[in-house]
Amino acid sequence: MKNLKQIIKEEYKKILQEQNQSGFIKTLRIRKVHGNFGCAANNLTSLEGAPTSVGGNFSCHENNLASLEGAPSSVGGDFDCFLNKLTSLEGAPSSVGGDFYCNNNKLTSLEGATNSVGGGFYCYKNNLTSLVGAPSSVGGSFSCYSNNLTSLEGAPSSVGGDFYCQRQKNGIEFTEKDVRKVSNVKGRIST
Repeated sequence: MKNLKQIIKEEYKKILQEQNQSGFIKTLRIRKVHGNFGCAANNLTSLEGAPTSVGGNFSCHENNLASLEGAPSSVGGDFDCFLNKLTSLEGAPSSVGGDFYCNNNKLTSLEGATNSVGGGFYCYKNNLTSLVGAPSSVGGSFSCYSNNLTSLEGAPSSVGGDFYCQRQKNGIEFTEKDVRKVSNVKGRIST
């Protein structure tokens, strides 16, 4: 099983070989990636060695991550960490310009989530009982359906798109009025 550092070194070595350059940096730490960075579906258990900043999308979905420690501090595009084994979002980027996908994990808390997301925030199909820690502002849609929510406390105060909170696993059903009490939603509300 490879770790992220090994994958980056192998890719860097290929680039050097293609350009007929000699020498290989033994300790490689990419600071900034201007475009996209993908390390999805590699059985990773750690993001150690990931870039500190990504201008485009950062994709680490479909791995075995239990933590986001080592994730970039800022992502200009989408941040995709869905289909992992995350129980919290501690270590998540402080800034995400696009969508933030943390669905299909084992999240019990949104503590550590980005405060403001330029696009949508998707935390559906987890084990959340509360939305405390969710971004305060979401430019796109907010989707928290299929969790174990007992209230909508902590939901974003502003949602630029739609708000989805239907099909809670514990049988609790929220109403449009419940959503409007906690959030200014510009799109439609699905309860």
